[in-house]
Amino acid sequence: MMKRNTLPQQPTLVADWQTLTRTFIRPENEAAKSTLIKYMEQILFGLHDFLKTHVGFTEEISLKELATQFTNSLISKNPEKKLTEVITDLIEDIAPHAVNVASPYFVGHMTSAIPFFMVHLKTIVAALNQNVVKIETSKVVSIVEKQVMAKIHRLIFQKSDRFYDEHIQNAGTTLGCFAENGTLANITALWVARNSLLAPKKGFSGVEKEGIAAAYKAYGIDRCVVLVSKRGHYSFNKAGGLLGIGNQNIIAVDVDKKHKMDLNRLTETIKELKSSSNKTSILAIVGIAGTTETGSVDPLAKLGEICAENSIHFHVDAAWGGPTLMSGKYRRLLHGIEHADSVIIDGHKQFYMPMSCGMVYFKDPTIMDVVTYHANYVNRPGSVDLGIKSLSGSREANSLILDSALKIMGSRGYALLIEHGIETARKFAEEIQKRHNFQLVTTPELNILTYRLYPSHMKQETRVDEKLNEINRKVQRLQREAGHSFISRTTFREPNRLGQDIVVLRCVIMNPMTTIKILQEILDEQEKIYQENFI
Repeated sequence: MMKRNTLPQQPTLVADWQTLTRTFIRPENEAAKSTLIKYMEQILFGLHDFLKTHVGFTEEISLKELATQFTNSLISKNPEKKLTEVITDLIEDIAPHAVNVASPYFVGHMTSAIPFFMVHLKTIVAALNQNVVKIETSKVVSIVEKQVMAKIHRLIFQKSDRFYDEHIQNAGTTLGCFAENGTLANITALWVARNSLLAPKKGFSGVEKEGIAAAYKAYGIDRCVVLVSKRGHYSFNKAGGLLGIGNQNIIAVDVDKKHKMDLNRLTETIKELKSSSNKTSILAIVGIAGTTETGSVDPLAKLGEICAENSIHFHVDAAWGGPTLMSGKYRRLLHGIEHADSVIIDGHKQFYMPMSCGMVYFKDPTIMDVVTYHANYVNRPGSVDLGIKSLSGSREANSLILDSALKIMGSRGYALLIEHGIETARKFAEEIQKRHNFQLVTTPELNILTYRLYPSHMKQETRVDEKLNEINRKVQRLQREAGHSFISRTTFREPNRLGQDIVVLRCVIMNPMTTIKILQEILDEQEKIYQENFI
């Protein structure tokens, strides 16, 4: 028996300068080139057929069993395999156990199919290997990034031609920045808001320099809080910890029956904080434009008014719903977003970009000055490097992918995708309401909805939540393990309802190939699983 952590010897493969140089700049041999071309041609020109053929929706093998195949922790001194073998392993051994998020039957998470051309764009960006932290490692790419930032900023805030002429390539101002994901984008927005609130003044150098304790002392306060609905993303709790205000001060405000932030409760909370014996400063109020669990959009216009009246930073998390602004038909669902001081959007969600891309935008093009950092070896004072005002350091040129995609798709192309998701979700909600063994829990506002199996014979009973939770957990698990389709699940307490939290099935519709017929098949399968396991 082979001892653990012992690699098989490959005497024919040797790491020397000659082979390293050859491997670095070109395929090892014609066989490697042929294998690469064989698969890359399929990926580049028949992506979805490739995924359907090679990627399992979710193979019937447990994570525990898979893990036993990956227990070697040694790095071989010499090469273990040639490129041909590595590519073959990826296709034959790894891909079948990955998740085919491109399947139209995968409707459980905010990850979906990408247009085939995104792989081309990602390949070019990888080949160029530009680092947008600095002009010296990106040059024209930094200029393109400022342009695409202005395009999305304009989509959100709708400023004048004169505004964008002034700021689009202005080295002294910033409309926002790219980040790796929505979490970092949210943290960046609250970082800027914190530094603006606890800014330098006489006798105090600012929170960024002196820290949170000194800032509280200088401003005569005991704490800072952020108000966000109970459906807010957990990245805000992370932000509370990282920014030193404490995640217990990320205060979850109750939601109304439509799972939107309850304005009455928000107003009461603000009054309670102002009258509290603890001197509390409200750092920001967060509105959600497409909550992760239910897809709800908070009353953004009203939140903007409340923030303006109380001089509070208004942040909108539009990681999911932001691209809805491109739909003339449904843009109204995000009415009021233009009043925000900061907004985030994820490119890898409804801009259909590859993983991963986050963006944060600010109404005030000078506000990011409060998070400026310099270093003599990279971002020197007086330079125009984009990394001066961003949480991220080195990062790839995602802006090139977004800029290219906008040119290929146009706003109308994206609008068609958004509208398909919203309208299919509404049809699915209608289908659920027709079926006696299901209950629609949250009506879709965008393209996310929740529902649960609720057998008709149980609808006259009381105190059935615990049993229903068990049914929905098991049905969701068995459907996932069967590998034909996927719906996620979550748990929450319905607003203004006594009793325990309920388990619901969560559907996210963003794949343009997902039809109402497919969704009907998913419901049929769930009903069959229930009948086979509970009746």
